[in-house]
Amino acid sequence: MIVATKQLFSHAYGKYAIGAYNINNLEQTMGLFQGNIDSKAPFIIQLSKGARSYTNKKMLEAMIRTADEIFPDAIFAVHLDHGDEETCMDCIKSGFYSSVMIDASAEPFEKNIEITKRVVDAAHARGISVEAELGKLGGVEEHVSVAEADAKLTDPAQAEEFVKKSGCDSLACAIGTSHGAFKFSGSQGLHFDVLAAIQKRLPGFPLVMHGSSSVPQDEVARINAAGGQLKGAKGVNADEFKRAATLGVTKINIDTDGRLVWCRVHRESFRDDPKNFDLRPPGKVFMKEYAKFIAEKNVKLGSAGKLEDVRVMLKSAK
Repeated sequence: MIVATKQLFSHAYGKYAIGAYNINNLEQTMGLFQGNIDSKAPFIIQLSKGARSYTNKKMLEAMIRTADEIFPDAIFAVHLDHGDEETCMDCIKSGFYSSVMIDASAEPFEKNIEITKRVVDAAHARGISVEAELGKLGGVEEHVSVAEADAKLTDPAQAEEFVKKSGCDSLACAIGTSHGAFKFSGSQGLHFDVLAAIQKRLPGFPLVMHGSSSVPQDEVARINAAGGQLKGAKGVNADEFKRAATLGVTKINIDTDGRLVWCRVHRESFRDDPKNFDLRPPGKVFMKEYAKFIAEKNVKLGSAGKLEDVRVMLKSAK
């Protein structure tokens, strides 16, 4: 069942975080739904600008609608990840999305507000929520590329001003995470002091963590053992998710980890069965492994086991 992102946020705030997972194909879609059903967790499906153009946006939307029929107990929202203004407007007009993200964080502060406000006005007119971003996360994710030297933490005072002027419904904050598989060098991690300061200025307001894949070292080791070259890949400590949730983080984006599972399964498959040319055997393994990964991640987020509570909340809201 597709629901409003705001509804999931209202239930999760201060207690746990909703996993926001990017998908690009059928195998990811099936594994994602199965993993959330297995762990009894609500979730958010994210479609990026790149995913919508990988084949065709209608193909992804059709797969989601079909998965909704196959897994009738699932409760989830559909979200546009890292959209520009044009893509946001297209998604708003489609009527399919629960929420959209306008990423104008590369623009000057006032320009970011201006662009975000236009998207907010259009989205709110159709009952759709808007996520915006303030600060600059380092790393690379599709069309987003920020050098480590240019990464900039979100200023709490600016965050308060930004939310009030733009009218956005949630805010992606730069608190030390980074896009991609190479997030950290050394021992640095999340800046909980910055997160706490933002929550103090915006009490009860949903915050979002991007670039939050944990880059499991066992996955990296297995990829490299099967011919990969991911040296120095390092991610966010998943044990810090629940602490972030108590500080207002209600949505945590995870994309890279899913790609690592895909890479590991297929590299090992081709190494161990070099005569195989059928895409289905590794696809079946991936769906099972991805479902297992999702279920384990939801435990770290604190969302596992919350599905029925959300269902009760939704029924009482009618």
